Amino acid sequence: MSFDVSIKQMLDSYPEATPQIDRLREILQQTALLGLVRHQFFEHAVFYGGTALRILYGLDRYSEDLDFSLLQPNPDFNFAPFLEGMHRELEAMGFQLDVAVRKKNSETGIWSAFLKANTFSLMLSIHEKKQVKGIHPDQKIQIKLEIDTDPPLEHLPLERKLVKNPVPFYVVTYTLVDLFAGKMHAVLCRNWHKRIKGRDWYDLIWYIQKDVPVNLTHLRERMRQTHHLDAEEKLGKKELLERLHKKIAEINWEHAKADVQVFIPDKRKLDLWSAQFFHDMVAHLQVVDG
Repeated sequence: MSFDVSIKQMLDSYPEATPQIDRLREILQQTALLGLVRHQFFEHAVFYGGTALRILYGLDRYSEDLDFSLLQPNPDFNFAPFLEGMHRELEAMGFQLDVAVRKKNSETGIWSAFLKANTFSLMLSIHEKKQVKGIHPDQKIQIKLEIDTDPPLEHLPLERKLVKNPVPFYVVTYTLVDLFAGKMHAVLCRNWHKRIKGRDWYDLIWYIQKDVPVNLTHLRERMRQTHHLDAEEKLGKKELLERLHKKIAEINWEHAKADVQVFIPDKRKLDLWSAQFFHDMVAHLQVVDG
């Protein structure tokens, strides 16, 4: 089976109401992951964040970014060769994209890169002439990739998870309790003054509904690394809930809904969103420590 046929089948496998831009972005994300696998990237790093939840665990919201973390701190790590290899794989599969690399942020230790392409041209390149209806000829698609070269903890438990498309392959990720710790750090510590990330709170609900506990040991180390928790400051379940309730009271939930609604198929899930709803949800939060 050619990649053209495989990708067209992937596009057709989504529910009919799914916007073409969401289908195409996710296919590009999966193909980019395959390119990284083929260049041994996951011998050095793990896949985590909202897109990992979506692709590996079936989270029912679409996501924009691909987030990675090194297995152990390495200030000299160079993301660029892996991105070049990934780019070659994408081109070999018929995707014409630009890869722009942003040099590592010396303060955060984060390497960033962007996959960019013209959506209309991409659809035509995989012979989807019927599917370009409604897509503006100048519409762009962008996927941000980030890798943390200074992870707060080494030797966390890892899992290999199967990705079925565009061909079956495995990626390395954290366990769910540690993925939740990363998400909880974003919920509590992300700088959202300009734009509240309702997506973080949508994912928080997912973890709570799945009865996944948050790893407090991992969370504490992340918060200490970003100076959101002092070295001697306590963070047990009681203190975590206090911080969550405080954050919930500060948020404009209409803005939070506006952020996430374009990424979910069932907008009715946001009808209950309010401070009271989230105060009630976090009452069901579970934790582990270690």
